Amino acid sequence: MDKCCSETGSKIFGANVFNEAVMQERLPKPTYKKLKKTITEGLPLDPDVAEIVACVMKDWAVEKGATHYTHWFQPMTGITAEKHDSFLSPTDDGRAIMEFSKKALIKGEPDASSFPSGGLRATFEARGYTAWDCTSPAFVKDQTLYIPTAFCSYTGEALDLKTPLLRSMEAISKQALRILRLFGDTETKKVVPTMGAEQEYFLVDKEYFLKRKDLIYSGRTLFGAKPPKGQELEDHYFGNLKDRVSEFMHRLDAELWRLGVTAKTKHNEVAPAQHELAPLFTTANIASDDNQLTMEIMKKVADRLGLACLLHEKPFAGVSGSGKHNNWSLATNDRKNLLDPGKTPVDNAQFLVFLMAVIKAVDEYADLLRVSVASAGNDHRLGASEAPPAIVSVFLGDELTSVMEQIETGVAKNNGNSRKLEIGVSTLPVLPMDTTDRNRTSPFAFTGNKFEFRSVGSSQSIATPNFIINTIVADSLCQIADRLEKASDFKEEVNGVVKDIIKNHKRIVFNGNNYCQEWVEEAERRGLHNLKTAVDAIPSLVTDKNIKVFERHGVLSATEIYSRYEIQLENYAKTILIEALTMVDMARKQILPASLRYVREIADTVASLNAVGANSDSVRSDLDRLVALTDSLRNKADKLAHEAEKLHTQTEDYLESAKKCKSQIIPIMEALRADADVLETMVDARLWPIPTYGELLFGLM
Repeated sequence: MDKCCSETGSKIFGANVFNEAVMQERLPKPTYKKLKKTITEGLPLDPDVAEIVACVMKDWAVEKGATHYTHWFQPMTGITAEKHDSFLSPTDDGRAIMEFSKKALIKGEPDASSFPSGGLRATFEARGYTAWDCTSPAFVKDQTLYIPTAFCSYTGEALDLKTPLLRSMEAISKQALRILRLFGDTETKKVVPTMGAEQEYFLVDKEYFLKRKDLIYSGRTLFGAKPPKGQELEDHYFGNLKDRVSEFMHRLDAELWRLGVTAKTKHNEVAPAQHELAPLFTTANIASDDNQLTMEIMKKVADRLGLACLLHEKPFAGVSGSGKHNNWSLATNDRKNLLDPGKTPVDNAQFLVFLMAVIKAVDEYADLLRVSVASAGNDHRLGASEAPPAIVSVFLGDELTSVMEQIETGVAKNNGNSRKLEIGVSTLPVLPMDTTDRNRTSPFAFTGNKFEFRSVGSSQSIATPNFIINTIVADSLCQIADRLEKASDFKEEVNGVVKDIIKNHKRIVFNGNNYCQEWVEEAERRGLHNLKTAVDAIPSLVTDKNIKVFERHGVLSATEIYSRYEIQLENYAKTILIEALTMVDMARKQILPASLRYVREIADTVASLNAVGANSDSVRSDLDRLVALTDSLRNKADKLAHEAEKLHTQTEDYLESAKKCKSQIIPIMEALRADADVLETMVDARLWPIPTYGELLFGLM
């Protein structure tokens, strides 16, 4: 075990982070106070402060072994990007010094034309900028100072995932403060969305991984027959950690802790070879950065240990896929949770206003929430028996649902009388936390003092679902504040607001089994969206209603929204085409030759049996089936290659390409896989050219 693994977490946590403790220790007090004010209150950054911070940050990083720095940003690829520059600066006398200025800290200039932009940048318009995000701490990794940044074009449009997230955080803070002021809170200076992302993943032996072109190119197995054992015995979930997995988790924890990532909980998940890591909560911006780091470090640590970490939403058919449970809440700058029910009816009134804002937002913008998790990978998972369905609904539990019913009818239950129920008076019951069971089938579940958005895909950046949640809740809070600020009787108007939201949006609340067919039918009767695939969901992004909500709160312009719309559709089509071409390659170069070799062996066996007068009928039947399947495999591979090539060369719009992938390419892929998976069960194991599900899922035992 590495030395870092044997050191206690308290000693190594944040050791490589330019965090508040480091700033407080190293920065001059006036500089620290000004920077702190910028971070906590969103005030403009003083250039003089930036100059001092740059000098101190460089010295600190060099002490940590850094020789280079990079502006670390999150383009619309879903992963991170970085360009490294050295601190080295030559002097006139032929020597060199280590130098880092405020200009280098605050702004970088990467090429913007080679990242997805949805038409915002072209090859001949390459200029783009990165800007220091001082609300997320810098850190040292791989002898490099990493500076979290936002990424925008020369003309100012957001080209990344961080910029709209930061904008949405400002929007929701502004509207939440309006509500707090109405309830008499004059102290809170800022409201921040908080986040904790539970990350699911698979670990497989690297030797097997490297023999699977589908895992290398697409992140999931495009072929593979079901093994004799899967997750039926439910013996993997929370089970004993295998030695190699345990070592991986220990090393992962140590590396993440050094980078200030609060990796807290780790365990085996439901499927064989599947695991989960959960961090503590932090602000949405830092949580997003931390999750990107987590995914990156997972892959690096696995590789060093002879493992491969799979983050695809459905790397294996027939067993549970991987999600990323997005736990979202709101907190004040003094860490008061605004979704905590509180201990008095007065607290309940404020809590209920925020709760109703979320319910209203989810109902009005369920299509946007569905878009936020739409991808080719997540299509394999959403709606399956281990993931929430494509229908977005809210779980509240029996206690809160009962309270909603009491408020709507105006009659309190179990209070010894039938007095009119009003918010903020003693007849409203205290709302305890965790009074109901958890609903693992709900896409958007209230779990005591937060909402858990369970539909997020395991490979996805959490920035997108969170900036969408922030924006739509900000919009609801804005509408509520507009109404309450005009009220002559505040208490009466609060009652009216809550009652109206319950009446108009209770259709989104569902506490039952989201997997059952009855809910699909009931949801349709309620008028809820059922956008089953990414292709069905993505067009919702550019409806007039959804464009306006982003523009209204300054999160995205119409141009920026359309760019994301095109990128999502283009990524979907590219993903399907990569998978299709990978299947063709594997079918023609690996599976077909193996099948033909086995056909020849069986044919020789039939001939030998016939030569000695033995009965060869059963073997002949196997041979006929093998020949038929092999011919079918060849024909379907050829057809898939033809359709993929045809789509690849067509110049249609992005939506039409995505629709053709869904309707024409995927059905052929599924049919080709069906033939290959049957052949796997028939061909001699010594001839089968790729590691099987049994080897991949149980190879670490």
